[in-house]
Amino acid sequence: MVKSQSRVSAKALDRRALLAGLLGSAAPGAAFAASRRKAPPKPPPPPPPPPLVTVLGDSITAGIGLASDLAMPARLQAALDRMSAHARVRGFGVLGDTTWGGLSRVDQVPAETSVCVVALGGNDLLQGLDPSRTKANLRAIVERLKGRGIRVVLAGVKAPALLGIDYARRFTQVYPDLARELGVFYAPDFFTGVIGVSRFMQRDGIHPNAEGARIIAERLAPVVAQALRT
Repeated sequence: MVKSQSRVSAKALDRRALLAGLLGSAAPGAAFAASRRKAPPKPPPPPPPPPLVTVLGDSITAGIGLASDLAMPARLQAALDRMSAHARVRGFGVLGDTTWGGLSRVDQVPAETSVCVVALGGNDLLQGLDPSRTKANLRAIVERLKGRGIRVVLAGVKAPALLGIDYARRFTQVYPDLARELGVFYAPDFFTGVIGVSRFMQRDGIHPNAEGARIIAERLAPVVAQALRT
C-alpha cells in the first residue's frame, strides 16, 4: 500500500514538473506577444517651418503683370535659397500703395514674420509728396514692426534729379537717415537701373518685367540674408 501511494505521488510530481516545463517554455512567447501589444513609440515632432520674410510694398512687390513664380517675392525666395538662407517669402504688396497706405496695413503683417522688407516710397515719389511726410510714415511703419519683435530691412528709393535737385536729395536721404536712426537693415537703391530701363520693363513702362524683378530681388537678398542670421 505504501509503495502504491509513493508511486502515485511520484506520478503527480512528474506531471507537475512537466506542466512547469511547458509553462516555462511558453513564457518567452507570451512576453514577446505582450511586447507586441505595447503602443508604438511616438514619431519625433516635425521640424519648425523656416522663418517667414514678408515684403510690405506696392505693385512691384505685388508682381503686377507677372506670373507669381516670376514676381519679385518668388525671385527673392530663389535668391535666398541659392545663398542657403532658408526662409519662406511672402509678398504683401498693393498696387499704387504709398507709405501712408503701408502704414494703414502694417498691423496686418503676419505675426510669425521674422523679417519684414519695407519696400515703399515709389508712389510717394510719383505723387511728389513732401519727403518729411514720407519719412514720418516710414518711421511709424518701422517702429510698429520693431515693437512686435520683427526685424526690418528698409529698401531705399533714389529720386531722379529731374524732379529737382533739392527735392531728389531730400527724398533719397530719407532712407539711409532713417535706417541709421532706427538701427535697421538698409538695402540702398533697390530698383535704380531697373525702373526706366526699357529691357527690364513691361510694356506699360512702369512695372519691371521678369528680368527686372530678378535683379531687384538679387539686390535685396544679401541684406535679407543678413537680417535672417541676426
